[in-house]
Amino acid sequence: MEDCIERSLKVFPAGSNGEFNLPEELATVIVSGKGCELEDCAGRRFIDFSMGWGSVLVGHSHPDVVSAVSRRITQGSNFAYVTEESIEVAEEIVRISPACDTVRFAASGSEATHYCVRMARGFTGRPKVMKFEGAYHGAHDFGVASVFPQQPPPHPKVDWSGTGTIPGSDPLLLSAPFNDAATTATLIAEHAEDLAAVIVEPLQRCTPPEEGFLEKLRQVTRQHGVLLIFDEVVTGFRLAYGGAQEYYGVTPDLVAYGKALGGGYPIGVYGGRADVMSCTREDRSDKPSYVWSASTLGGNPISTAASRAALAVYRQESTYDRLHALGRYLRDGMRRALMNTGAPGQVIGDGPLAQVVFTTEPIRNYRSMLTANRDRGRAVMLGLFEKGVFLNPMGTKLYLSLAHDEAVCDEFLEKFTATLRETSFGRAAKTRYAFNESACVSAGRSAI
Repeated sequence: MEDCIERSLKVFPAGSNGEFNLPEELATVIVSGKGCELEDCAGRRFIDFSMGWGSVLVGHSHPDVVSAVSRRITQGSNFAYVTEESIEVAEEIVRISPACDTVRFAASGSEATHYCVRMARGFTGRPKVMKFEGAYHGAHDFGVASVFPQQPPPHPKVDWSGTGTIPGSDPLLLSAPFNDAATTATLIAEHAEDLAAVIVEPLQRCTPPEEGFLEKLRQVTRQHGVLLIFDEVVTGFRLAYGGAQEYYGVTPDLVAYGKALGGGYPIGVYGGRADVMSCTREDRSDKPSYVWSASTLGGNPISTAASRAALAVYRQESTYDRLHALGRYLRDGMRRALMNTGAPGQVIGDGPLAQVVFTTEPIRNYRSMLTANRDRGRAVMLGLFEKGVFLNPMGTKLYLSLAHDEAVCDEFLEKFTATLRETSFGRAAKTRYAFNESACVSAGRSAI
């Protein structure tokens, strides 16, 4: 075990491939996963509440996905071209997505959102794009801008701290406050002449949209000829089979998918209205609105075979009733744990998603999240990790899957309650993971 961990610490910054900022004494290396459980290099069992950052909604090593990939892999892994598997997955997305007349594949959600923004700029001929403060749309510049500003600037100015990007490098990117329809509408109207698109996570991280917010966003973007992009990398196939479009009843002009669509394999898809998507047609490359679009691994037969199997699982009767019931069960249990331990906090989320936020202030958007004690959150997450709960200690977003059940949630809740008590809210801390203002400066910044 030590050898494996030492090797990891030598070749990866902080011993991880990103986000898992663990103390060295908690560092580990995962060997295998089955259902909602993981095993590390020391044979230690974890119950998984990260689930590949939500990509393994079907559960680890799902037999249908394993079988589909095993059958297909002997026939070639990538041709950078259309295959029967990619056609079938594309047909299904077009069938269930109100936004999609046609689609194209990418290799990840980051790539899919990147193409959506380029498509919008190409189609409209306008340079500016608006996002919502605190939203993560992928690893590119606009995706990480204003994800976790410590001192948010006035809207619509964007914050570039912690992105590795030169401040002001994209003056054509604007920010708006999530769930503030009036301010957002005003900003859109002010910049409409140059605004190509507004991109939004319909469920921003774990913060649900307030009643009427998405509808108002749809109305005002349509009014000004601005394209509306739904980033459904997280919400796609998770809140409903038709994603957030079905769940919230709002149809965007463009949509990006990833994560759960691949059944644990890398995938991205973007699609939308036929007139917008026609900008990518190579036979129109001489047109001013042409937008180059291609992906080396996008739609490869291995990922699309896995996707086809995962979609079949999602189509099974009661899938979404089960996921929503389990999410409510977990969130309700977490709320009881907070109440029983006297910990000042709340639990937010929707569907099979949950997040504990250590503040009593109402959570509407990123700025209200700043009232949370992020150091306290990190202390609790590290305490849970030490007890065998696999999650991202940089944040408190928890992913459930079809492999979870109430018994696993009960096990988590027992550990959660014990960890809340150990962190001694309002008293002297009993564990080395107690909240510490100076030691946890990046706590709670999770983007995934």
